[in-house]
Amino acid sequence: MRGAVSMALAYNQFTRSNKKSRDNTLDVTKQCLICTIITAFGGLMISYDIGISEEATSMDDFLIKFFPEVYVRKHRAKENNYWKYNNPELQLFTSSLYLAAILASLCASMLCKKFGRRPVIRAASLFFLIGACFNFFAGDRA
Repeated sequence: MRGAVSMALAYNQFTRSNKKSRDNTLDVTKQCLICTIITAFGGLMISYDIGISEEATSMDDFLIKFFPEVYVRKHRAKENNYWKYNNPELQLFTSSLYLAAILASLCASMLCKKFGRRPVIRAASLFFLIGACFNFFAGDRA
């Protein structure tokens, strides 16, 4: 979704070529290229975060500490991966991350109306960077 919106906004930055060409192609402007790169990196970051949250819920240390019954079931199951993690509390934990993202998006839209997009994006990027630093310096705290 994010990429589609960015590309739709960047489409207005396409300009017709001043050169006479047979196929009447469109030129890609600098702003369009920058929007495409930023969108790609945004998609990579959100995919990385989702992958980390999914990996954390399958780690043995995490399961032993917070969901011991899932840990036992995980090592008992031989073929069916679905039944390993069939636990409502674990599913609620994983879903809470996505619910938090939805709420943050709603809050971001209200903040954008009040302060503008640029300060909100800068603040969100700063919070993301601070969170990444916390993760980097956390080490092995399990």
